[in-house]
Amino acid sequence: MENIGFIGLGIMGSRMARNLQKAGYALTLFNRTKSKAKDLLAQGAKWANSPEEVVLDCNIIITMLSTPEAIREVALGKNGFLEVAHTKSIWINCSTVNPSFAKKMAGKAKEKGIAYIDAPVAGTKEPAEKGELVFLVGADIDVLARLNPLMRIMGKKTIPLGSIGQASHMKMLINLLLAQSMLAFGEAMALGKETGLTEEALFNVLLNVPVTAPFLKAVRPKLENHDYEPNFPLQWMQKDLHLASLTAYELNVAMPSLNTTKEIFAQAKQNGYGEKDFSSIYDYLKTNNANDNF
Repeated sequence: MENIGFIGLGIMGSRMARNLQKAGYALTLFNRTKSKAKDLLAQGAKWANSPEEVVLDCNIIITMLSTPEAIREVALGKNGFLEVAHTKSIWINCSTVNPSFAKKMAGKAKEKGIAYIDAPVAGTKEPAEKGELVFLVGADIDVLARLNPLMRIMGKKTIPLGSIGQASHMKMLINLLLAQSMLAFGEAMALGKETGLTEEALFNVLLNVPVTAPFLKAVRPKLENHDYEPNFPLQWMQKDLHLASLTAYELNVAMPSLNTTKEIFAQAKQNGYGEKDFSSIYDYLKTNNANDNF
């Protein structure tokens, strides 16, 4: 089996890397915080002291990082891996980035003879742990065929979407709907409570009508128990909304509700919700309505 370089061991990356390791792949790891690699290192993974060290003995590099800026730093910054990666290596970027950024990184990789794969994932912590992510992929069909065994270990489905950038476009649309659905539900619940309806009645009815997004049923226990341990931190949802807004600007598409949603998530982040699960926007709306802060 090929040795795989893995950069980014947060909520998603650590679980994806663990599934590869359990399947028998040798891993070389880099993460800004080494302690997050402890369990993987204990099971035989190799630690690299910089991104460039990761690629010295790897022809496949996977990145799973939080922002385009973090991606740019590990690829092109001081001790970045692109400068020293082997020609004909494959870089699989599973991070959520804006499509124009994905195209820029693909161009930089091509200059070095490296194939860039646009491969953001749909799914959160539990699907990542179970190897049930959905890969949205922009890649040459021959390269994708080579990577399918890896993706089958980390995910349950791979959806080819054509050229570089298209997968990132699709991921932005998914997260846009996810955020707006969560926000709309939170507002409906806040209004419903003010009318005198009980929270239980609101949950029982609103979660069982066809106009409500299906994922919200799975979120109900978090909302009822005020359990906002992050599966998908609110700050990264706000980042994704910003990237969607930036893309809309680049394409000259008006997105008024997107921008309103983005700013409400930004307000929640400023008020201490950034590291909580994105579903905590429900609590933010409830708390601020109760305190007449809107």
